[in-house]
Amino acid sequence: MASKETRTETDSMGSVEVPASALWGAQTQRAIANFQIGDRAMLPAFIRAVSQIKSAAAEVNVDLGLLDAARGRAIATAADQVVAGQYADHFPVDVYQTGSGTSTNMNVNEVLARLASRSCGVEVSPNDHVNLGQSSNDVIPSAIHIAASLAMAKDLMPAWQALQAVLGERSEELRDVVKTGRTHLMDAMPVTFGQELSAWAAQAADLPDRLAGIQPRLARLALGGTAVGSGINTHAEFGRRVAARLSRVSGAAFHADDNPFRAIASQDTAAELAAILRSGALTLTKVANDLRWMNSGPLAGLGEIQLEPLQPGSSIMPGKVNPVLPEAIAMAAVRIIGLDATVATAAASGNFQLNVMLPLIADSLLEAIALLAGSARAATRSLARFEIRHQRITEPLARNPMLVTALNSQLGYQRAAEIAKRAYLEGRPIIDVALEMTDMARSDLEVMLDPKRLTQGGIPD
Repeated sequence: MASKETRTETDSMGSVEVPASALWGAQTQRAIANFQIGDRAMLPAFIRAVSQIKSAAAEVNVDLGLLDAARGRAIATAADQVVAGQYADHFPVDVYQTGSGTSTNMNVNEVLARLASRSCGVEVSPNDHVNLGQSSNDVIPSAIHIAASLAMAKDLMPAWQALQAVLGERSEELRDVVKTGRTHLMDAMPVTFGQELSAWAAQAADLPDRLAGIQPRLARLALGGTAVGSGINTHAEFGRRVAARLSRVSGAAFHADDNPFRAIASQDTAAELAAILRSGALTLTKVANDLRWMNSGPLAGLGEIQLEPLQPGSSIMPGKVNPVLPEAIAMAAVRIIGLDATVATAAASGNFQLNVMLPLIADSLLEAIALLAGSARAATRSLARFEIRHQRITEPLARNPMLVTALNSQLGYQRAAEIAKRAYLEGRPIIDVALEMTDMARSDLEVMLDPKRLTQGGIPD
């Protein structure tokens, strides 16, 4: 006899003791016992996506006359409650589970069946009713596309748009502030801060374009393909109708894949998306590292800017303040790059009619989206609040030996190099050395060596 703390649930393999308060059933309990590898449950965003599918599927099956209205309404209501964030503690199955995600699919099926049974007063089966017309093999790939699409729309894109906005604003604000340019970490021709930030802004503008390009493939759902793509045990209209209902509810555009065999067997779109997210991480790495370099010092580094001081930087060195947000962004970017490699390897693990690393792909994509969105918000704060240290910019700019490049057309490369070398060795401004080594007038040199003028390109007169 079971103790008061548990109840007995059965499945096709027999009976299992389940915690009395748990909404899940036997298959979920088996998964909890079997998969104790990562101690990391599937992310709530993914559970919501699976539940959205269950809600739409119940309503469509009622419309098709395959499910009675009482059960259908009860399933849809329970699923909508999960989508709204209720019962979050009842989805404990580990990411590292069966590769099809069957354990998570059944976890959702069992929870919804129990909730629906309570509300409608008749037995609702996890398999026969909640999972009607579906298989884990088409539900889980579809949920990956849905969850990723909605996470990008609700979290990543607003964060990225704010980043683009601050980059545009600060680029315009600093368009006339001239500084030493650098290539190979060495002094190069001058640029303006506005030009430097415009490069970051242009990089950032590429991510939305890349994401827009993948949308037609993310919109394709495996629903209707069931086990292997053939659509066994489902109505011919099921996939199309469920996708249409999901589109209306979510505001995103989804449709049933015209080749469900592809949708179930491959995860090429997930791999493509992970690579796009990686490209965003590379953009933020560039921004974060440049900010760290420009902020370095404050005395022995470049010290061109001062980032917002956020917290003490050392447990032993009083007064030290570190570029903590750019460092955090850089670490998140490394993680996103690693997640891309994870998704690529997992996406290559499709054998015959099914990819068998779907939970890992789902978890990795959603983590990457969240990290990229959070990093974009951190970068926006850093970019909005850094200050220019003008004195640290103007003094080395006047002595920048690379200014002599502007004299190439008058003196030739070799003669200009001699001036640059002497100016560097003596620590003197280029204009003073050029006056001594050429017969050019100071007024002409002032025009030709004007750093602001040199940021505008072209051939010096």
